Amino acid sequence: MGAQKSIQAGKAKIDFNVDLTQKLCGELLLPHIRHSRNPFSQVIARLSLKHPNLFGGNEKFDILWDKGLDDSNILIAFRRPKPDWLCQQSFTIQQSVTPEIAVHGLPVDHFSRSGSGGINLCRFSSGVDFNEPSTSNWSNTTSIKFEHVRTLNNEGRSINRDLDGFPITSSGRSYDNMVVLKQESQYAVANDDKFTRLNFQMEQGLPLLSKWLVFNRFKFVASKGFKLGPTFLVTSLTGGSIVGDMAPYQAFAIGGVDSVRGYGEGAVGSGRSCLVANGEFTIPMTKELESAIFMDFGTDLGSARHVPGNPAQRKGKPGFGLGLGYGIRFNSHFGQFRADYAINAFQRKTVYFGINNVGS
Repeated sequence: MGAQKSIQAGKAKIDFNVDLTQKLCGELLLPHIRHSRNPFSQVIARLSLKHPNLFGGNEKFDILWDKGLDDSNILIAFRRPKPDWLCQQSFTIQQSVTPEIAVHGLPVDHFSRSGSGGINLCRFSSGVDFNEPSTSNWSNTTSIKFEHVRTLNNEGRSINRDLDGFPITSSGRSYDNMVVLKQESQYAVANDDKFTRLNFQMEQGLPLLSKWLVFNRFKFVASKGFKLGPTFLVTSLTGGSIVGDMAPYQAFAIGGVDSVRGYGEGAVGSGRSCLVANGEFTIPMTKELESAIFMDFGTDLGSARHVPGNPAQRKGKPGFGLGLGYGIRFNSHFGQFRADYAINAFQRKTVYFGINNVGS
């Protein structure tokens, strides 16, 4: 159920959108983490408010609120207009609550799913993004933000240890504070026959106060696709590493639909470093329908033991995993509908469904 409304305010047109979806056939879905008698807890919702001219100088003001069955996110953004040759600035405030299953989740059903470990992350961040003018095929973004991360149990109470009694924050308290300077560079070039994309991210925790996290985190994603006759092959490589202070929830999690298919989220492993390789071969069947075969591999490079508390080893995660399978892709004006059938190294099968938005 959705509603969209445009409001004229002077010469500015304000877009207001509300989308509410009631959870149906709940018993047929995987059980969600929090159980509540409140009917509103069974609703998935999105509210979006966009004002393109807040103070009469083309300032853009956006509010976005997303609510899932077990998570929520509020984002407020304010952007000042700048000439194209100058750095664009965006001021953001964000508050989110999400289940932390990637690192502290419990692998079940031969690692094909991840259940709740009883830990949730409440994140508050505020800061500014600087988008540099694009040059050739490169774009660069620099941001500096304050982050406050609080750990909660499924009832919403603050905690500082997991179910085994190990600390789940770097500070040892129920929260961590940090100021993060982030630099992200992206490269993209594409035509009808091939594409190449590169993404480099560098995060630095700044030591403004003695108990704030000080770390350096690096991550890269490289992907390439090209035609082979009527077919198309896409390969990608993802890697990263973190040095310095870290909380367990900052570890690189391996496994899941965007990592190694056939495994639950983070069920392969979680470490200070990671390397994930993906390959997918698509074959057109009709103008809108494609079939695909894929293979994924991921490893923590033996770094799981360097994560505080070693949560991956305590939960029996293997540290490396291989998934393969096949799927279908249906292209429409609303986006690409995807269905994947994957099998992991333990011969356990998993089905994934998803939608990629147009242009994503």
